[in-house]
Amino acid sequence: MTTGVVVRESYYQRTGERRFKPTAHAGGAWDTDEQHFSPLAGLVVHAVERHLAEQAAHRAGELTLARISYDILGRIALDECEITVETVRPGRTIELVEATVVIGDRPVVRARAWLLASLDTSAVADSPHERIPAPEELPRWAMDEEWDGGYVASVELRRTPPVRKGRATAWVSSRVDLVAGEPVSALASYLALVDTANGVAVQQDPTAWMFPNLDLTIHLHRQPQGPWTGLDTTVTFGPSGQGLTSSVLHDVHGPVGHAEQILTVRPQALG
Repeated sequence: MTTGVVVRESYYQRTGERRFKPTAHAGGAWDTDEQHFSPLAGLVVHAVERHLAEQAAHRAGELTLARISYDILGRIALDECEITVETVRPGRTIELVEATVVIGDRPVVRARAWLLASLDTSAVADSPHERIPAPEELPRWAMDEEWDGGYVASVELRRTPPVRKGRATAWVSSRVDLVAGEPVSALASYLALVDTANGVAVQQDPTAWMFPNLDLTIHLHRQPQGPWTGLDTTVTFGPSGQGLTSSVLHDVHGPVGHAEQILTVRPQALG
């Protein structure tokens, strides 16, 4: 008998209090046996938010995530991971938390998040960054024709036609839930798509050159709303093996912050 229940796909399945198993949708673009960092970044925020909810009874007032920085310590295998979160610097108006992602016995990601008191500053809210064209105004882009991996295949991209290497404006959304059977905040879902930036405005053919990012730092001046993550992205390659992917982040209401990714640039032949 057909029940009519739709089983939704996800990037992760919870396997324990702090443990998560990636699905094939989390597969990486450089190596399909690795996790793409984008959904893992969102999963870290999901874990941080759960930690904050558990601590809320001991805090007066609401705190809002204003910055999160991730350091990628090594290969992120497409295997079960454990995420631990601790409060490094507690406070009523400013708080710092740290999250560590471990696969096997090895830390693969460390993240630090600054949280600030939520206040009404709407009277002075302003940004010099112009809104980018809405998602429906941009053509669809088949990202999976240029990049491999389950994550790339799971997202919908709309992108301005490139006029030069290293510059693009794009919108990203996903049909896949972050964690199976769990409610996920708009913030975690939004940030789970930001790392896509390094693949939307490439400087060089990724079959000839590698340029994976070693980190991701996100600053927010406004809490984003989904389901689209907007990326106004510039990619710069330096002369000695370093690169930088810089993005002004948008939702459909306008700019929300910035993201930076440092790149290691090298020919594919060097691996």
